[in-house]
Amino acid sequence: MRGANFLVCIVIVTLSGCGGGEFQDLRDFVKNAGADMRGKIDPPPDIKPYEPFTYSNAEALSDPFKPRKRDVRSTNRNGLNLPDFDRPKEELEDYPLESLKMVGYLFQRNVGHAVVKSSEGKIYRVKAGNYIGLNFGQILSVSENEVKIKEMVQDSAGDWTERESSLQLVE
Repeated sequence: MRGANFLVCIVIVTLSGCGGGEFQDLRDFVKNAGADMRGKIDPPPDIKPYEPFTYSNAEALSDPFKPRKRDVRSTNRNGLNLPDFDRPKEELEDYPLESLKMVGYLFQRNVGHAVVKSSEGKIYRVKAGNYIGLNFGQILSVSENEVKIKEMVQDSAGDWTERESSLQLVE
């Protein structure tokens, strides 16, 4: 029995040495981690008083559900030529430019022609001067690899601006 008591005393002394101050710095950190923190809440935003809208003269206002465009036939402030609205439309003006693909090139009677395929699979032959796309696009030149196009687009202020686009040959 004496040997067992002696063994128990040795185990207790050994275990008490393991639980010493080895992790004391960690315990101190956890204990003091939130000591200097104070919560701060921002003040609520100012609330503006509600101002009701009077509908007595609403007939004079523009309809919010209709686009706000000026007359497209007005004078352009940029000094650019306006699109010709009275000319007959060509077949490829019914398609967005993004849906058309240049699939070939022909050279006949000293004139280069591009072979263009629509999204519906129809094939068209076009040359410089033809119109293409939804934005009054006029073909400037046709080469073996590319069709260069000048488009007329209207911005939100109603002004017309030119932009160049192209169709690349798809192989």
